[in-house]
Amino acid sequence: MTTFLAIVVAVLGLITLAFVGAPLIVSTVAIAAFLIALFALGLMGQTAFTITGGIFAVVAIFLNIKPLRRLITAPIFKGFKAVLPDMTSTEREALEAGETWWEGEMFRGRPDWQKLLGFKRTELTAEEQSFLDNETSELCAILDEYKISHEDRDLPKEVWDFMADKRFFSMLITKEWGGLGFSAYAQSCVVTKIATRSTVGAVTVMVPNSLGPGELLMHYGTDAQKEQWLPRLAEGKEIPCFGLTGVEVGSDATALPDTGVVCKGQFEGKEVLGMKLSFNKRYITLAPVATVVGLAFKLQDPDGLLGDPETTDYGITCALIPANTPGVEIGRRHFPSSAFMNGPITGEDVFVPIDWIIGGQAMAGKGWRMLVECLSAGRGISLPALSAAAGKMSYRMTGAYSRIRQQFKISIGKFEGVQEASGRIAGLNYKLEAVRTLTASAVDATSPSVVTAIAKYHMTEMMRESMTLAMDIHAGRGVMVGPRNYLSAGYQAVPVAITVEGANILTRSLMIFGQGSIRCHPYVFPEMEAARTDDLKAFDHLLWSHVGFSINRGVRAFILGLTGSGFASAPVDGPTAHYYKKLERMSAALAFTSDVTMGVLGGELKRKERLSARLGDVLSQLYMASATLKYYEDEGRPEEDLPHVKWVLDDCLYEIGKALDEFYANFPVGFIGRFLRLMVFPTGVPYKAVSDQLNGQIADFMMEKSDLRDRLSELCYLPRDEADPIGLMEVAFDTLVEVEPLYNTYYRALSKGELTSRTLEGRLEEAVAKNILTAEEAEQVGRYDRLRYEAIQTDAFSKEYIAGQGFKPGADDDVPMQAPKAA
Repeated sequence: MTTFLAIVVAVLGLITLAFVGAPLIVSTVAIAAFLIALFALGLMGQTAFTITGGIFAVVAIFLNIKPLRRLITAPIFKGFKAVLPDMTSTEREALEAGETWWEGEMFRGRPDWQKLLGFKRTELTAEEQSFLDNETSELCAILDEYKISHEDRDLPKEVWDFMADKRFFSMLITKEWGGLGFSAYAQSCVVTKIATRSTVGAVTVMVPNSLGPGELLMHYGTDAQKEQWLPRLAEGKEIPCFGLTGVEVGSDATALPDTGVVCKGQFEGKEVLGMKLSFNKRYITLAPVATVVGLAFKLQDPDGLLGDPETTDYGITCALIPANTPGVEIGRRHFPSSAFMNGPITGEDVFVPIDWIIGGQAMAGKGWRMLVECLSAGRGISLPALSAAAGKMSYRMTGAYSRIRQQFKISIGKFEGVQEASGRIAGLNYKLEAVRTLTASAVDATSPSVVTAIAKYHMTEMMRESMTLAMDIHAGRGVMVGPRNYLSAGYQAVPVAITVEGANILTRSLMIFGQGSIRCHPYVFPEMEAARTDDLKAFDHLLWSHVGFSINRGVRAFILGLTGSGFASAPVDGPTAHYYKKLERMSAALAFTSDVTMGVLGGELKRKERLSARLGDVLSQLYMASATLKYYEDEGRPEEDLPHVKWVLDDCLYEIGKALDEFYANFPVGFIGRFLRLMVFPTGVPYKAVSDQLNGQIADFMMEKSDLRDRLSELCYLPRDEADPIGLMEVAFDTLVEVEPLYNTYYRALSKGELTSRTLEGRLEEAVAKNILTAEEAEQVGRYDRLRYEAIQTDAFSKEYIAGQGFKPGADDDVPMQAPKAA
């Protein structure tokens, strides 16, 4: 019995040391003290103590005395270098682009919650708030998305002029150069608001403020280039575009076939050192109207004219070229699923001076790093803003429509089948806003590369889901294209969002975990660097620290799994505390699973894209869950937010459990997959999908007027004009809230057959005559019913209009609604 207790104490002691992550020297002393205590208490004989103590002493000496330990490390180091896959310069630059931030904490298995909760999200300055309230609202008022997309297929000249005059194209350019100098968060807010009115308008504004000449010049341009271009870009005198993608290259930008050959040639009557460029670009937003083109190409110097005879292939380079440069073919348009300006740019042997390279000759071959560094931040602003806008309008309009539209004598939003969809719209909208806010604020504070990839992929996918669900609920009201349809333009633009700035399939399967596992892990990338520089001393320290890290995370995952996150910590009290603990448990699970996976599969993991994607999903859901908890805290823990917070966290945890379960089931080495499942889910996967009750609760909530509904719609452009489809829905909804008891009284009388007239006016007269309603109440009910009917109406056109014989509405009975020119 005594021996059994000693064994139990030993096992519990080792587990405790591993769970708390005790340093090696502390663990060594603790084990030595335990052995001595056993001997002193007579629980271990002299022979057993001598043998056990001798073996332990040898192991302890070799592990704690570093020169001796390196004798063990050296053959491991040699093997590590032998299996380490080659890394191209472009892969290295992509990995090194940007910085790690909160995603690193989630990946390390023991997040420092105070780091997140202490992070100050960006607040709008008075100038930024004024621009959002005034200039942005003025722009929204003159945007008519139906006319833009289906009649003019372009923004009106007054809109182009307004955007240029008010400096919408220069939000990221500093005031020093005449720009607005807005924060990333302010840019996100502006794009979000515009996108709630017009996808075309939002895309037109967001592109010059994302990856483009302005940003590249700000970061890398020479003083002369900045002085030449930035003031003109800021004033809107120049319209920029950036040519990266082409016929043979999409997401793999490093494969671009466009070339530049260093040579001498004539420019403005003088012989200068320059480049002959040959390129064939497509999918270039703003290209048809651009006056200056940023161009990416592979630079070659076969004659050593740049001064380095040893280098002929410099690699990807970026240059800034006026669109009217002889040989540049520009102006034709693609026609994507939205009417924003997009088109090809081509040229053959176009000669330009060498100093047109962005950053000058010194930046020859540095283009890929420039691009990935700017893109890593830029994709955290524009597309998340576009996605959040879609979520907000889906939420606001679907909530109103679901209450106004009746079937079987009841609002359709009360049907459980509809609530299944509308509840998800509500939950996703809260999640979208939380991630948008945190990610844009992070871009202001640092350059997070993995976080922005997470935001781009998952937010555009949530945009896709929200728009699809909204279309399902609106049914024919959302299908019929016309001025009344406030969903169709956003729905049609979804493929654009999921394709640009890294196709979503690529982002999920290769980028998020592929980059995250190396950049976010505290030891993997440093170990690779130590191998690259042949630094055994550094590798020795990293290797054994990594071993301790893996043991700690594995034990933590197992113990937290057995205890239902019981030993995890939470930085807050109250109804969200248990979610912090669950996220810490899953963070430890991700860290341990990743370590074992990388150790077993090594470089082969790069080709196991489905496995990589699932671990990427875990990291992503951890980040989005964290963003939601942070948003809730920053908003002051409003009571009415709690159901939405719970919905998001339950959904995130369910997706994490599902992703890990599928990962273990499909692990190439079966017994390793089963071992991992046992360690992480010793009692089974505990997370369930969002309950029907909770989903129904927030579905009901989105049909009610509330502070939360207004906060989540704060950036929506919501006119109050009944001639506007959104304004009409807003007015109809508000009127229903005011008169619903009266309308229900009227509707019940109608359903019972007490009102027999065929017209609304006749029925209301009967209601007054029979004392069902007063005259004043009848007038209120009549006003609402007319608004209701208009709000659920769809457009109809003449045959000539549909055939494209002049873009004038026909004279059919149902004339298309004409959007107003002012709010």
